[in-house]
Amino acid sequence: MGRPPPALPLCACVSLLGGLTFGYELAVISGALLPLQSDFGLSCSEQELLVGSLLLGALLASLAGGILIDRCGRKRAILGSNLVLLAGSLSLGLAGSLPWLVLGRAAVGSAISLSSMACCIYVSELVGPRRRGVLVSLYEVGITVGILLSYAVNYALASAPGGWRHMFGWAVAPALLQNLALLFLPAAADETASHKDLIPLQGGAASKPGLERPRYTFLDLFRARDNMRGRSAVGLGLVLFQQLTGQPNVLCYASTIFHSVGFRGGASAVLASVGLGAVKVAATLTAMGLVDRVGRRALLLAGCALMALSVSGIGLVSFAVPMDSGPSCLAMPNATGQAGLPGGSVLLKDSSPTPMPRTWGDQWEPVLSTPKKTKSHPGRKHATAPPPSALSTSPTVTPSQAPEPALLRWAALICLMAFVSAFSFGFGPVTWLVLSEIYPVEVRGRAFAFCNSFNWATNLFISLSFLDLIGAIGLSWTFLLYGLTAVLGLGFIYLVVPETKGQSLAEIDQQFQNSRFALCFGHRQNSAGIQYSRIGVPVAS
Repeated sequence: MGRPPPALPLCACVSLLGGLTFGYELAVISGALLPLQSDFGLSCSEQELLVGSLLLGALLASLAGGILIDRCGRKRAILGSNLVLLAGSLSLGLAGSLPWLVLGRAAVGSAISLSSMACCIYVSELVGPRRRGVLVSLYEVGITVGILLSYAVNYALASAPGGWRHMFGWAVAPALLQNLALLFLPAAADETASHKDLIPLQGGAASKPGLERPRYTFLDLFRARDNMRGRSAVGLGLVLFQQLTGQPNVLCYASTIFHSVGFRGGASAVLASVGLGAVKVAATLTAMGLVDRVGRRALLLAGCALMALSVSGIGLVSFAVPMDSGPSCLAMPNATGQAGLPGGSVLLKDSSPTPMPRTWGDQWEPVLSTPKKTKSHPGRKHATAPPPSALSTSPTVTPSQAPEPALLRWAALICLMAFVSAFSFGFGPVTWLVLSEIYPVEVRGRAFAFCNSFNWATNLFISLSFLDLIGAIGLSWTFLLYGLTAVLGLGFIYLVVPETKGQSLAEIDQQFQNSRFALCFGHRQNSAGIQYSRIGVPVAS
């Protein structure tokens, strides 16, 4: 019998490769959509259907995936999701019609949604408290790296015949490598005693066979038993605030803001994708290094505060810097500012919106839109659509307009970079780490899936209502509204979200059980402290 492979590197591979697959699948459509439109003649609504099918599959998987994770186990759920990913990738690579493309994207969406939940739970249960934050945060690092990798693959295969088939097919590689790493890891936390680098989840007496564990139903998530209601308040609050701050929509207008800064033509799209992607990777790596040192709560507070300042700054700057954007798959006449609301931009109310970036946590999916002739309307002349671009920009500048101060333009750029960085070291990685820690093991999969379904649903709502919100109150006021939401999120984190740094999952569970109200986790936690007895858990190396 040979010596078993090191467990911690394998856990790191599972987390990193799972995130890489997720990020790649999210962003690969940005390069594949344009050749798909050329090959299949996709209309705007068909493009939206193709993009939205992944989100629909992810939402459905988040509703049902929790039961699979709890009943079949975390490891089996990951392996099963990779098989679904393989089937979806084959459907996409061999597709000859739009229905097969939609089916493949829906299958891929369900696979990455199920895998994302199972990976975070699986890794958090296997490793000790001193390494749990780093290894779970590796999933977020993998997502940002996967997004950048998809951009590189899209660029390399853009001019190749049938290149979009290869774009979809390459997603199978990290999934197969993840399956290989899983073969050498235990199926559950109770089997980790033989690994020196890992610890049993419950430790000591709780992991001994024959002891009866508590049973939970889905309805227990809303009851006072073991403070499950307080745990659900923490989980739902985090996933809702991370979306309601408008992170995916701010990224949608990244190219517009870059254009107003002065980067014209192709440089704008490059900065919006590669530049922001590099910033997100750097910020996520920073979070990975700090999450087990300064704590989860500190990163959430710092990130949310910086998000509130930066997104409000974008709103204030956009009052002075003209930023106007609209759907690029339909012709756009010159937009005029909305009366009574400075900085507002009016978009065509009868034009269908271009597919918006969709995100999970802090992942975005910029979608290439393609030109299409406008429908015939009485009294309106046909116009030629602008050339396709990664993110449409059409700022209106009259000859009499004076150039905007360079200071304001660079302020918009700095605010955008700060917003992306703040999300990437705050809400992005920490939300899912906290969700993987606060629930009892018996109901953790269903609870995680329940919160994740709200994340996907809120993402859809925020993205689909964005253009209508801009038409109602203007772009500047929309950003300011996101800033106000971030301020409310800051108060929520300060009052409700606990600090779980350095505690085993069993200790975190007992901490919640001994707390009657979620509000006791705020600033009062530091002064009064929460009394709990330490459970005998072997210390992870």
